[in-house]
Amino acid sequence: MTDPLQPISSGAGPTLHQRTFSSPRQTTHYIECGQADAPLMIFLHGWPSISLMWRAQMDAFAADGWHCVAPDLRGFGGSSAPAANEAYTIEEVVVDMAELHDHLGGRPAIWVGHDWGCVVVGELVAHQPKRSRGVVLTSLAYQPAGHALHTVVPLVDRTIYPADQYPDGQWDYYRYYTTHFEAAVADLEADLAASLASIFRPGSAAGIDKVSPNAMVTRNGGRFGAAHRAPPTEPDPALWPPADFDALVQAFKTHGFRPSCAWYLNDDANIAYARKAPNGGRIAQPVLFVNGDFDQICTIIGNRQGDPMSAACPDLTVTSIPAGHWLPLERKAEHIEAIRTWLRNKKL
Repeated sequence: MTDPLQPISSGAGPTLHQRTFSSPRQTTHYIECGQADAPLMIFLHGWPSISLMWRAQMDAFAADGWHCVAPDLRGFGGSSAPAANEAYTIEEVVVDMAELHDHLGGRPAIWVGHDWGCVVVGELVAHQPKRSRGVVLTSLAYQPAGHALHTVVPLVDRTIYPADQYPDGQWDYYRYYTTHFEAAVADLEADLAASLASIFRPGSAAGIDKVSPNAMVTRNGGRFGAAHRAPPTEPDPALWPPADFDALVQAFKTHGFRPSCAWYLNDDANIAYARKAPNGGRIAQPVLFVNGDFDQICTIIGNRQGDPMSAACPDLTVTSIPAGHWLPLERKAEHIEAIRTWLRNKKL
């Protein structure tokens, strides 16, 4: 079913309409704008975010003539948040998105992802290519063998992260979830607003080729060290409009951090699922990768992190923007223009 909820207006651009789609498996909250019969563009957020992160992109592409849809992925926002950690495999989320896509008419769409949303987009298109006309991945490269510690740690730049000092490199924070899950969640939940404000910070050129704080989570005893709570931090209004940040905080008050952090606990299942994709996970559709130059975790510049994606995506375009990991929020106009240019060049 689809229920229209309260529209979300920013005072400029198209109004974002809230919807709820329910199947026997899952309830997915999503926002949409643009004409329902227009070509479809679907935006998938990552951790720790919600659909509203795409407001600027949706406003822009609806004005360009697209039907724009952004769901809250399971465990986030207004969507279902099952209790079991194993409910957060990529395969489960792909099925959620396939059901939503069918509900929206099932016409091949442009799928746009950020962070974990890139993992969902990549696996959905690899397994069900007829659902896509093209793919935009932002801030996290596609790993055809599955996104997991087993696949990303071997790609760590050992000139920055010597193996004897940083065995998991910048992915140490990911390892910490698998070894200290309850503590990691408790630290994030000690002050929800401060946690989110401290996580969503802009990138800086000063971080290039430097060790990321995320590489030292285990040795520090958690993301926030001995304090076990985020320091008092004001949100950056250049990233999140204040009303949207308030909605983000409210979403995490509803579910807490446990469901979204459980996404980090399903490596074996995610690798097994990736191996089921035809043609070794190859994506034949045009793919745009938007890289953040200042992203200490996920940049593909100067390292091998993008190599598996390059091998699996024969029609790959890479654009690099001076931004950190939160590129779609930090550099909204540049991100929109990169996608527009690629759509035009690929005649999509």
